[in-house]
Amino acid sequence: MTARSETALERALPPANHGPGRLRQAMRYAALGSGKRLRPLLTYATGMLLQAPLPRLDAPAVAAELIHAYSLIHDDLPAMDDDDLRRGRPTCHVAFGEATAILAGDALQALAFDHLAHDTAPDVDAATSLCMLRTLATACGAEGMAGGQALDLAATGGDLDLPALEHLHALKTGALIRACVRMGALAAAADAATLATLDDYAAAFGLAFQIRDDLLDVEGATATLGKTAGKDLRQGKPTFPTLLGMDGAQRRLHEVTALALQALAPFGAKADLLRDLAHHAATRAR
Repeated sequence: MTARSETALERALPPANHGPGRLRQAMRYAALGSGKRLRPLLTYATGMLLQAPLPRLDAPAVAAELIHAYSLIHDDLPAMDDDDLRRGRPTCHVAFGEATAILAGDALQALAFDHLAHDTAPDVDAATSLCMLRTLATACGAEGMAGGQALDLAATGGDLDLPALEHLHALKTGALIRACVRMGALAAAADAATLATLDDYAAAFGLAFQIRDDLLDVEGATATLGKTAGKDLRQGKPTFPTLLGMDGAQRRLHEVTALALQALAPFGAKADLLRDLAHHAATRAR
């Protein structure tokens, strides 16, 4: 599925020599390359679990990855997390300049919705397309990623308790992950009960992913991570290790991973790919 998502993503992006070339180059630079493609994989795995045809999953998978790429560009900007390294190479604003990077992020966000709205897969009805668009929009806005980023910036240099920290990351990191799973389920015309069960999985998955990210910021190396290690501590960001200690953060990681796996129990062995992704999120090295 990684190769399929890479091919679909390449196809969705404008050619580097089309229109304002430097903008298109920056879009491709940020979206292609050595990304984990975890979010498209979640969409594909959820849809496959519920027997959605693969072509019906391509557009939401690509749209989610385009949103993720845009968010990383903006997250790395000097006014935000101010990082010079992403995926083992200079961040977009370092490579192309801050103004072009901002425009590339804006253009990737717009492209995500355009691509999803113009989905040509067979049997995708208008109601399903609209529901996917609203799902993705909610995940990006004030009740999702942007809201979580605002909370993160406001908390820098201060203290948060565990519920507040988990809420912050349920928006900043978890909202898009939940949208990926939900869109995969919507592509399969899942009923309300199935959507709720998979949302429980996705919420726990997103939290596990973030806790592991915080642990890696402490124990990982820049060369392995592909981004600057130890940055959260230097910037005074509240993290799970600073709040719970390394052992406590590891215990919380085990707890939320178990919750994600527990949510998949009703699906039996058919959900093994989603289980594998949850295990990967909790144990990854970058």
